[in-house]
Amino acid sequence: MNLLTSLPDQFNNLQSQQQGSALYSIRQKAFDTYNRLGIPTMRNEEWKYTRISSLLKKDYSFNIHPATPLINNEDLDSVRLPGSKNANELFFVNGVFYSSLSKINKDELVVMSLDEAANSEFKEIVQTHLGSSSKYMKDGMQALNTAFAANGLFVLVQKNKTLEQPVYIYHITDTRVDSLFVQPGSLFYLDENTTVEIVETYANFGSQESFTNEIIEIILQKDARLQYYKIQNEASHCHHVGTTHIHHAGKCFSNSITISLNGGTIRNNLNVILDAEYNEAHLYGLYIANGQTHIDNHTIVDNVKPNCYSNEFYKGIMNDKSTGVFNGKIFVRKDAQKTNAYQSNKNILLSDLASINTKPQLEIFADDVKCSHGCTIGRLDDEAMFYLRTRGIDEKKAQALLLHAFAMDILEQVKPTALRAYIEEIINQRLDFSEE
Repeated sequence: MNLLTSLPDQFNNLQSQQQGSALYSIRQKAFDTYNRLGIPTMRNEEWKYTRISSLLKKDYSFNIHPATPLINNEDLDSVRLPGSKNANELFFVNGVFYSSLSKINKDELVVMSLDEAANSEFKEIVQTHLGSSSKYMKDGMQALNTAFAANGLFVLVQKNKTLEQPVYIYHITDTRVDSLFVQPGSLFYLDENTTVEIVETYANFGSQESFTNEIIEIILQKDARLQYYKIQNEASHCHHVGTTHIHHAGKCFSNSITISLNGGTIRNNLNVILDAEYNEAHLYGLYIANGQTHIDNHTIVDNVKPNCYSNEFYKGIMNDKSTGVFNGKIFVRKDAQKTNAYQSNKNILLSDLASINTKPQLEIFADDVKCSHGCTIGRLDDEAMFYLRTRGIDEKKAQALLLHAFAMDILEQVKPTALRAYIEEIINQRLDFSEE
């Protein structure tokens, strides 16, 4: 029985096991939405260039969550990011958060399951904000994640707290025995006057296929500051659909960077909602693909209130038979006067078989704004290549140098030195084709 056929039974089993859960009705409403919308196809304009329906008509093991994950310390150490010794570490294994593997500074953070949070003093936060991203991502994948929100994570950054150490979120899929379909979900609430750095990364053990359908919703209150990084470097048999929803509920600041370096079919949705005056948001992305990797970046910046500023800059490098997609939308609502919003997407094709589909968009309903968008698709500069070759640099090394320079505009936005060095090392291994 393939995944799509088994979903109704899996959902009914979950609901019967958690009839008293505060999330019961939220899950039911979401599953009804999934049944109405189904898995998105190319007939859906927002999914015009990305096909996932065939990937889901396979035999996946669904929502496996043993009390003790079959992951050892050696596995954990192999995926840890630089600076992990002092960092707050949150581990998801096969879509389930495990506090037993995680390390948390309890003076600064409140960490519990979504179900616990929905029955606690944070009930109103969960009811108000959980699933709010569905307003922007109206498709079956979004609904499906919410429908199975049984093992989701709730994290609150305490008021007036500055986290000196980052929050690392590790998503691990273990496909050494079976193919897996996993659905991690998180709700982060940054209270007033807080500062936090969140880094999400993904790893797979095993040769069977994995499909991750993830949602992380981040709510920022007044004077909150967020640095958010998403780093993807999995194998070609690992597929990913993820939504990051950043809601500026008060006057605050966010800086988000998405780095996609390897995988099978990847779809990244990033929503930034500027819902208070004088908000500021920066969105950066870098995607480098080879083989038959497909990387789709969908972004939304919604200017709801006036006097907000946003800057968006995405770059892509496509090689072999890889495919890239960029679809960026900026909304400026009627009341959002004095909005400054900028968007740019630049791409380099290294192969005649590689392709890129880019579609920057503006929808402006106010009349006193400064907005611009643009995109470019091209190849490496022949004159620059010629210059490097005349200096005795071989062709492959010259290409690597030019591509690294092209990527630096994005890499420079990664503020932690150790994290930037970690990402650069991966990219350099990909770009430097010489045998030296």
